[in-house]
Amino acid sequence: MADPEHFPEELWGIEDPRITFVPELGRYAVVYTAYSRSGPGVALALTDDFRHFERYGLIMQPENKDAALLPRRIDGRWALIHRPVGPTSAHLWISYSSDLNHWGGHKQILDARLGGWWDANKIGLSPPPIETSEGWLMIYHGVRLNVAGAIYRLGLALFDLEAPERCLKRGHEWVFGPEESYELHGDVDNVVFSCGCTLGADGDTLNLYYGAADTSIALATGSVRAMLKWLDEHS
Repeated sequence: MADPEHFPEELWGIEDPRITFVPELGRYAVVYTAYSRSGPGVALALTDDFRHFERYGLIMQPENKDAALLPRRIDGRWALIHRPVGPTSAHLWISYSSDLNHWGGHKQILDARLGGWWDANKIGLSPPPIETSEGWLMIYHGVRLNVAGAIYRLGLALFDLEAPERCLKRGHEWVFGPEESYELHGDVDNVVFSCGCTLGADGDTLNLYYGAADTSIALATGSVRAMLKWLDEHS
């Protein structure tokens, strides 16, 4: 639960947790959005039982969200993907830390495209990136604005395993968008939005949990191998 008495940056609630198990720590890293008077910021908590949490508080000040921690250090440092917001657009960035508290080495890793693209002007991370033999597979959301409002859809990108600021491939098209009635109509129409996924026992079947039209929670399944193959053909 939000704890605004001790963490005032959580005054208006917490949302969009992205959960990563970190073998080195033997704990789960929960990176979430803390909604403060100044807007949404990125906060971090660690847990091993989802009952007791060690809160780190804000690690990226407002306005910033859509963040997740990679499950292992990169060249001795932790890596955090996040999405700060600029005056007219929102792009994906990566930052590094030796202690999970102090972050630097900020680099933009994926830009929102311009014009009529499905992911123009505003993008954000969906589930935490998936480590594969070919690289970090990222499912991200893009927002297309038109006269009827916004459409939220999901696309794919691939990043270097040991230099995750380096994008290797990026799909031209979206791979998952609102089609079913419960995705097209709700509190916010035309939205599929995911913060989490799990891999099946075969290491390939992807279970994608997502919000549909900001009204219900849904599940879709896919294949990591198929996504990597799709990127080969459409990046």
